[in-house]
Amino acid sequence: MSTAECCSNPPRLSSSSGDGIIENIGGLNTYVTNSNSNPNSNRAIILISDVFGYEAPNLRKLADKVAASGFLVLLPDFLYGDYLKLDPDFDRQAWLKKHTTDQGCEDAKTLITALRSRGVTSIGAAGFCWGGVVVVKLAKSADYIQAGVVLHPGPLTDNDINEVKIPISILGAEIDHTCPPEQARHFEKILAAKSEIESFVKIYPGVSHGWSVRYDVEDDSAVKSAEESHSDMLNWFIKHIK
Repeated sequence: MSTAECCSNPPRLSSSSGDGIIENIGGLNTYVTNSNSNPNSNRAIILISDVFGYEAPNLRKLADKVAASGFLVLLPDFLYGDYLKLDPDFDRQAWLKKHTTDQGCEDAKTLITALRSRGVTSIGAAGFCWGGVVVVKLAKSADYIQAGVVLHPGPLTDNDINEVKIPISILGAEIDHTCPPEQARHFEKILAAKSEIESFVKIYPGVSHGWSVRYDVEDDSAVKSAEESHSDMLNWFIKHIK
């Protein structure tokens, strides 16, 4: 996995950010938030973070925003508190070997089983870079999630995309060496040939990898671009998670 872009602009961590609570679900510490108007929703959205983890303030704000539309939203700590660091002495390759997307997928399946046992009947998942790869792995079966969104994808192959079996949306950045626009458009063609599922691919102009969650809240343009991606993600789930 390339870390050049995943490892830029790390979010400020704060365990107290957001309106939700931390709960252990399926063995994972999970930020859980829902709407006061629909606290017992049987529709859930799982947000899967990038390599900087689930404590990112912007990510928790996004979870709260999605919950306000009537979903139960879960933001699990798939990295078990061990987040990638920018320290030059930090061994990134060892970290990536420890925190594989395959393991993230297995942990997500355990979480989904726990949600089903609580009466959740329809589940969507959105992932950011590392988390987006986990979403695509889940999307290779219709047994786990009913719709997926991948924002500024991590490394994916044609085979990964070709094996997707559920409605999926890919939201990419114009400036992205991990998943350049031409690669995202290539994935779009693969998905378009799969008439049995609905797909949507969009490239956001003038933004870089990570723009949807690692943006400067003081930068109006950055906030506007991030919020556009949030709206597109939410609309996808409103359409497909019933």
